[in-house]
Amino acid sequence: MTDAPMIDSPFKPVDLPGLMARLAGQVPEHCILYRQEDTRPYECDGLSLYRTLPPVVILPENEEQVVAVVKACKAMNIPIVARGAGTGLSGGAMPHAQGVLLGLAKLNRILDIDTASATALVQPGVRNLAISEAASPYGLYYAPDPSSQIACSIGGNIAENSGGVHCLKYGLTVHNVLKVRMVTIDGDIVELGANAPDSPGADLLAAFIGSEGMLGIVTEVTVKLIPKPACARVIMASFSSVEAAGDAVTRIIAAGIIPAGLEMMDKRAIHMVEPFVKAGYDLSASAILLCESDGTDEEVADEIERMQAVFRQAGATGLQVSQSEHERLTFWAGRKNAFPAAGRVSPDYYCMDGTIPRRHLARVLTAIEEMEDEYGLRCANVFHAGDGNLHPLILFDSNSPDEVERAERFGAAILELCVQVGGTVTGEHGVGLEKINQMCVQFARAELDFFLALKRAFDPYGLLNPEKVIPTLSRCAEYGRMHVHAGEIRFPDIPRF
Repeated sequence: MTDAPMIDSPFKPVDLPGLMARLAGQVPEHCILYRQEDTRPYECDGLSLYRTLPPVVILPENEEQVVAVVKACKAMNIPIVARGAGTGLSGGAMPHAQGVLLGLAKLNRILDIDTASATALVQPGVRNLAISEAASPYGLYYAPDPSSQIACSIGGNIAENSGGVHCLKYGLTVHNVLKVRMVTIDGDIVELGANAPDSPGADLLAAFIGSEGMLGIVTEVTVKLIPKPACARVIMASFSSVEAAGDAVTRIIAAGIIPAGLEMMDKRAIHMVEPFVKAGYDLSASAILLCESDGTDEEVADEIERMQAVFRQAGATGLQVSQSEHERLTFWAGRKNAFPAAGRVSPDYYCMDGTIPRRHLARVLTAIEEMEDEYGLRCANVFHAGDGNLHPLILFDSNSPDEVERAERFGAAILELCVQVGGTVTGEHGVGLEKINQMCVQFARAELDFFLALKRAFDPYGLLNPEKVIPTLSRCAEYGRMHVHAGEIRFPDIPRF
């Protein structure tokens, strides 16, 4: 790990005595951490390349304390970075060197499970999986299931618009959240969305979800719950090449089949995961697909038969259908444990998160394989094949500055290739700090100006998670992705949040 890149920040060092004085009587002292041994665990999120030691960490226990912190920070011009469980993979929750890290882990209560409306009201620190566990006795569950669902929080899921292996059929976070209660930078309480299917006015909820903590601080969330399917089975299909597996993905969708989940792993990922999870993966395959069907027994039986026919036509070298719920969960456990499995074969890994049109899967995977030789690093590929969301895991050693530098360039090249083939630089992990340069590649200046205008409408002071997500004009110019005319950058009046 390395220190975060130095940024010409407009903020001053935190006046800790002054901040403590403002919060006295409003936030208990035990909720305010400032000693290095206490703040060190918060120096980064799941992104392993950068770190910044926060000058102060505040862990509020209720909404009133969140409001007090936000008002104090606004009055003192102190940046605020909200943090959930710290499982993010783009540096979005990395602290600001002159700011407050606002940890929401103590806001972790499930406030209500409404079986009549099939909704759950929860605080932002509630774990993703805990929602489904609480709803399970009522035959309900929360559909988005990121690989980190055992640990990641719903507040963080909202910040990144997280998905998971079942997002193809059931959607991302934005499709499963009805309402958010949030604190604005002025300390006001605002509710976006509604318990009804629609709400009057502009759809600010959709703009808020995926905004990476730049527009407000979440304090309550209302999510949709759906009935647990009567039956679910998974096909593990083996292929002799990634090209054949990619073709099979295209054929499944073209056949009008929308699987509950459709995931792909290449040979390196298979061999990385199988000794760790013992999921029963085909070690002779160059690529495998995990394709799930859910519904009634009759629906699943029919769809499994149709899927198998498509896979055979696509040249599958082997087909294995789960014969029990235990075997189905074991197949998925391998896919969901791909990231920790990387720790058994490499000191560190750098997880990318680009999205591409499905028809380019084989082309992009072949290009990534060529990049392994170019950058001298191994890469294991696991991804949501159904919607083209790639998660290449670049394996490297953070103790080697040269390998860190090559890993960064390797990751940037993958993301820029995604843009080149008509995709995007992120699917569900957000932009944060990791992909901010590639935002200069994907978007024109007019589009970035619009993003800035939206942030300015919510946060005119630029205090919420500043210097991330939206690149400045100077950053894009330095990255070589913006034209400089007559020695001047255009639109110099745009604020440098």
